[in-house]
Amino acid sequence: MHEVGPALVFLPCHLPPASSPTACRGAGQGWANRRVGAVRQTRVMSELRDRALHHLRALTGRPEAEFHPGQFEAIEALVADHRRALVVQRTGWGKSAVYFISALLLREQAGRARPSLIVSPLLSLMRDQVSAAERAGVRAASVNSTNPEEFEAIGEQLRAGELDVLLVSPERLTNERFRAEQLPFLLRNAGMLVIDEAHCISDWGHDFRPDYRRIRDLIMELPAGFPVLATTATANSRVVDDVAEQLAAGLADGQQVFTLRGPLARDSLRLGVLRLDSNRHRLGWLLTHLDELPGSGIIYALTVSAAEDTARTLAAAGLDVRAYTGRSDLAERQQAEQDLKDNKVKALVATSALGMGFDKPDLGFVVHLGAPGSPVAYYQQVGRAGRATDSADVILLPGHEDRDIWRWFATSSMPTERTAGAVLDALTEESPLSVPALEARVDIKRSKLDLLLKVLAVDGAVVKVSGGWARTAEEWVYDAERYDRIARAREAEQQAMLDYENTDGCRMEFLARQLDDPHATTCERCDNCTRAAGRPAWLPTQVPAGAGEQAAAALDQPGVVIDPRGQWPPGLDRFGIEAKGRIRTEQAAAPGRVLARLSDLGWGTPLRELFTTDEAGVPVDAEVPPALAKGCLQVLAGWDWDQRPVAVVAMPSRSRPQLVRSLAAGLARAGNLVDLGDLDLVGELPPSGSSGNSAWRVGSVWRAFAAGSELAARLPNAPGPVLLVDDYIDSRWTMTVAAKVLREAGASAVLPFALAQRG
Repeated sequence: MHEVGPALVFLPCHLPPASSPTACRGAGQGWANRRVGAVRQTRVMSELRDRALHHLRALTGRPEAEFHPGQFEAIEALVADHRRALVVQRTGWGKSAVYFISALLLREQAGRARPSLIVSPLLSLMRDQVSAAERAGVRAASVNSTNPEEFEAIGEQLRAGELDVLLVSPERLTNERFRAEQLPFLLRNAGMLVIDEAHCISDWGHDFRPDYRRIRDLIMELPAGFPVLATTATANSRVVDDVAEQLAAGLADGQQVFTLRGPLARDSLRLGVLRLDSNRHRLGWLLTHLDELPGSGIIYALTVSAAEDTARTLAAAGLDVRAYTGRSDLAERQQAEQDLKDNKVKALVATSALGMGFDKPDLGFVVHLGAPGSPVAYYQQVGRAGRATDSADVILLPGHEDRDIWRWFATSSMPTERTAGAVLDALTEESPLSVPALEARVDIKRSKLDLLLKVLAVDGAVVKVSGGWARTAEEWVYDAERYDRIARAREAEQQAMLDYENTDGCRMEFLARQLDDPHATTCERCDNCTRAAGRPAWLPTQVPAGAGEQAAAALDQPGVVIDPRGQWPPGLDRFGIEAKGRIRTEQAAAPGRVLARLSDLGWGTPLRELFTTDEAGVPVDAEVPPALAKGCLQVLAGWDWDQRPVAVVAMPSRSRPQLVRSLAAGLARAGNLVDLGDLDLVGELPPSGSSGNSAWRVGSVWRAFAAGSELAARLPNAPGPVLLVDDYIDSRWTMTVAAKVLREAGASAVLPFALAQRG
């Protein structure tokens, strides 16, 4: 029978019906014909299996390789039955083998190249997939943002029938030229569509991507009998149902999606959670125990700053680690990946930029400095380890700041009704508009604007054309219920992650149940199972005092350079501002400093505590704490300025005037600098913490500041640079405009300084 649901699919057994003594002769002949057909079908399936096994052994390089349970059944569904299939199996099970082998068999079946189209979300994943395909004799190429110079040659290979597999990023599906010129040819000539990391299709998936929502439309365009495969290692029942429903789009009544779900627990993984009371102790634990962990592995951090701080501290202690973040250059990331695969480094300290598809079967450990926002996302990351080893250690070191970071990520990924309406109104008034032109019309940061345009494009409300984005005739209504439902689901996932940290039961069973795995059972290996069985603890908990002090010394190094803005954003004329191009030298700020970023592991914690609000959401204002004031003096002492500042000017603050004034006065006293007072606030400031795009930010502060008569009289007499002091720096535009005011009033140079930088 077919069991379609959370367990493995059991394929049909073709058994003959029970014989009857009263059966007529014609019925007997019919049974004979069916029996001959069954024998022929069995022979065909045997030949298909033999060919599939041949390709499997070529792919793995192992002449004794055999299929995992379910692998050939998935291949058979695609190649023999041309069905739509969803495969949910743990990392390392061999999902890529299913689609590579199917691609080869479909080529053999057709007698000519019918390239399979694989939608794949990550560049690192594409690189690994192309390499794996070549090992199996699969002719593969990829089309993504890094190789536009190869597009024409790849197109010629496709038309010449020289490719078996084309990997494309989901962003290609929103590219109008690709959809108009290449996609129709692919759909006419392709042998199969593959959607890798298919949980991205679902709003409920832990890694929602708007570009993936195009795939449902793509599936609707496919002819009957066109095989489609969706694969993922991280999907609970809700995601599975959602993806299966989208795969079924356009199927005739009675046709079903072939769904294959296997057990998700990993026998090789040894899970543990260790709660330490501060970042210095978490980092001290790594300094003490990293070399004891098996093989090489990954240390995940929740933010770019945390990853860079950790990598710098560990490397300074002589540990061979590299930072890997979205801020790293592409070439650096590729080299870091290869160094880890070749065991040339002990660990990469990475953000989620190193995630889906990274393929190192012998990865020995995964450590998390801070927890991801859901058990499903956590399972996806720890699944990188122990794929081809008997044992791998997975350790979570939760941080006090985790929940704040979860909230920030949760609120940054979905559109709001206000922002979506502003974009649509602007494009209704004038189309097409480039993204910079849109920025001048809507108060949205570039990254959020790009994401919002993708969502609106998938919904059919906007379209990318020559010259930018245009409004379509499609009516668009903000689906508040949908986004509220997703927000509630995210909150439930965050609570589940906290439950994972605090459970006294089996941790692997907990993760498997979060993925609705019916095979979930105790692992007998995690820290809780070990403790319950009375066996010696495997997870070391001690942090020697020396390691904690070494970590503290690294984290307590204050000072982050703030580069000055060099160019005015486009579109300022819409605000009545006559400024464009490069900022004139006589108006520009010099490079500045902050004590730390709010996301830093060291100073970030006391700074986040400082920038709190009361129950009504009003910022708490107080004088600068002594420890932070001392850190600021250390920053000034280590500042390699061309000329020492001689005076201090404070920014006018609507939310924390006491904090800013006390900081400016304290720096003036300690540094024997002249306190020139405050800039005057003569206009409205944007709300505290607002993060509009550059044009709006400049427009909102352009006329906000002035040098009062006393300040204007004293500035030209200052025999050196002025230190411009504020509480925090976000976009840098407030400081840029204020520096311009001071320079025009006679300051020879302006050095921006603040307690914190957001980010």
